[in-house]
Amino acid sequence: MSENELNLKKRSDTIFEVIKNTGFYYAPLGFLKGLGLDQKDIDKKPFIGVVNTWNELNPGHKHLRGLAEAVKYGIIEAGGVPFEFCTVAPCDGWANGNIGMRFILPQREIIADSIEAMVEAHRLDAMVTLSSCDKINPAVLMAAARLDIPTICVPGGPGLFNIAFTPDYKGIDQKLYEDFKRKTGCLACATYGACEFMGTANTTQCLMEAFGMTLLNASTIPSFTRDKYMIARDSGKQIMELLKKNVTPSQIMTEKSLENAVIVDVAIGGSTNSALHLPAIANEMGLDFDLNVFNEYSKKIPMIVNVSPSGDYGVVDLYKAGGIPAVLTKLKDFLHLDCPTVSGKTLGKTLRKIEVLDDNIIRSFDNPVFPEGGTVVLRGNLAPECSIVKQSAVSEKNMLKFEGPAKVFNSEREALIAVSAHEVKNETVVVVRYEGPKGGPGMPELVALTANIMLRKDLNKVALVTDGRFSGATAGPCIGHVCPEAYAGGPIAIVQDGDMIKIDIPNRSIDVDLSDEEIQDRLKNWKRHERDIKSKTLLKYRALVSSALEGAVLKF
Repeated sequence: MSENELNLKKRSDTIFEVIKNTGFYYAPLGFLKGLGLDQKDIDKKPFIGVVNTWNELNPGHKHLRGLAEAVKYGIIEAGGVPFEFCTVAPCDGWANGNIGMRFILPQREIIADSIEAMVEAHRLDAMVTLSSCDKINPAVLMAAARLDIPTICVPGGPGLFNIAFTPDYKGIDQKLYEDFKRKTGCLACATYGACEFMGTANTTQCLMEAFGMTLLNASTIPSFTRDKYMIARDSGKQIMELLKKNVTPSQIMTEKSLENAVIVDVAIGGSTNSALHLPAIANEMGLDFDLNVFNEYSKKIPMIVNVSPSGDYGVVDLYKAGGIPAVLTKLKDFLHLDCPTVSGKTLGKTLRKIEVLDDNIIRSFDNPVFPEGGTVVLRGNLAPECSIVKQSAVSEKNMLKFEGPAKVFNSEREALIAVSAHEVKNETVVVVRYEGPKGGPGMPELVALTANIMLRKDLNKVALVTDGRFSGATAGPCIGHVCPEAYAGGPIAIVQDGDMIKIDIPNRSIDVDLSDEEIQDRLKNWKRHERDIKSKTLLKYRALVSSALEGAVLKF
């Protein structure tokens, strides 16, 4: 075995290190031969993990089995031995409005842990990940940073919604349509792949590319195309090049590339869940993440990507307009172009000869979709640490500043019942608490509630404030991630019906009209609202999870 080959197998060769010294060689060898490998494969070829998140429960992931085959072909062509394994991959859509949503965010940590456990248990030399949806994309980036072995990410890509097949298709923005049937056409999956708007799934696929962890244009290539298959195969080939050069995520996922990811996020009108996932990824990178960076760049960079829910088109349309590389060319003056990428080139070099192909979808800075970036952070006496809002999704600009009396609920379910019973009136601020990381537990998305409010014409001037979170599809003044959460004794815990709440998104503030003394007096008499939680998964999560400010990471 040459020195170079030994270096390529420096991890997988340790499987036999102790055994060779003791003479007890045959057990692991027998298992590997039982997989169909011959002695040459075992002795000379590096072992590459193909980390698949395929399953039959998630339309965003059901096509990943075929893409994994493409990755494996590329690895074999380049001289490696692929080993595919799967991990869990939840679908948020199944869980909207029911108890299942409490189990969605916790699976981000489960996925990262399971990848680490499998890769380390089998001493794999490198890995290629395949993922599409909300919690899975950040989880594989977290695992990549934690393991720090050569890694390439293959995003599964966007699918199409049924609305794309209607004769009068003019984009997918559900705000364009008045009747319920047309709206649901904007939300029904017609193909496999991530839901086509700029929700959390497509946002985090785009951020993978902004980090430099995918090949060029990988994030927006539609899930059902030949190009997606080919980029998966090319990723399998390229992982061998990274292994030969010992290029690991710590060389690519740096403080500079993290900043690039934030810049892209505000420009594309990314999901508010980025304010959870980027801090969690930074934590795995060994970096502190200050949420103020969203406010900083939102002042400098307008939202220029005209994609739903803050725009008129879908992510497939974004691909046809040039994809994330074209967006990056618009942002060149702000980006760290010297950041390396898994292609082997710097970010700046990958963007040579890239052009915007549709300037209505990828706008110029002097013709933005929204004059500032998408996501911003609000603070005030109701949210001393932070709260998050997608300001670009507030279609009624007179709602950027809003004041109204609170209507308070201790769960999304209570609020849903009240909305259905017409107990929530216009001009109010709906406050839903005990839905944070610990309070939920699990920090569920309040998609069912926001959808019900949006469909009601008599509730066109209602704000929503919660210590839970929202889907990337949320529109209107929906303010989530309120910290400290109610379960931890934050001020949101003592808000009462009728308290006046003032929201001022342009000035980044959210306050309840109470003095500091009144807040402290109420907190003295406060009793925590407890749910009867029997799930061991959720109880473990509650015991270990940090606040939304820190990305809802687990702390020991």
